[in-house]
Amino acid sequence: MARLDVCSLGQQVTELTGPIRSAYFMLSSTELQSDFDSLVGSGVLNVWNYPNNSSALPSEWGSVYNIRILTSSEAPIARASSANSQDVYYNTVLGKQAVTHIGQDGFSMQLLYRDPYYSGMLAQNATLAVKFAQAQAITQDTAIRNLLCTRSSAAGV
Repeated sequence: MARLDVCSLGQQVTELTGPIRSAYFMLSSTELQSDFDSLVGSGVLNVWNYPNNSSALPSEWGSVYNIRILTSSEAPIARASSANSQDVYYNTVLGKQAVTHIGQDGFSMQLLYRDPYYSGMLAQNATLAVKFAQAQAITQDTAIRNLLCTRSSAAGV
């Protein structure tokens, strides 16, 4: 299983800035953020070092080469399932061309608003909703990979 301790050569590295390409996205657990922090300078770039982070997603931690790293507490983890009884983290890497959004023809968007007086006598809750038809599709499943890793430290500190 791949480990995250890439910077084991003992070289002195400095923080980098550079353009961020959106070729791939990787969904990782928030528990791996401290491990990503320890890799800054060895090809890993924090989101705050982007030349222009206005296009960064709210859950984006940073990037490594062509992969933009998104973190979530919902990312899958197999607890104590490695050979050393460490947690195994599933990092789903998705190529930009792997999925697409398909707008459905013949159904236009509808904005729905329901006045608070329709919800009850106290008129405390209004309803605002958008109704539209869409679909997502996997267009190239060879551009979806699951990278497994364990923490670089067993204690997870």
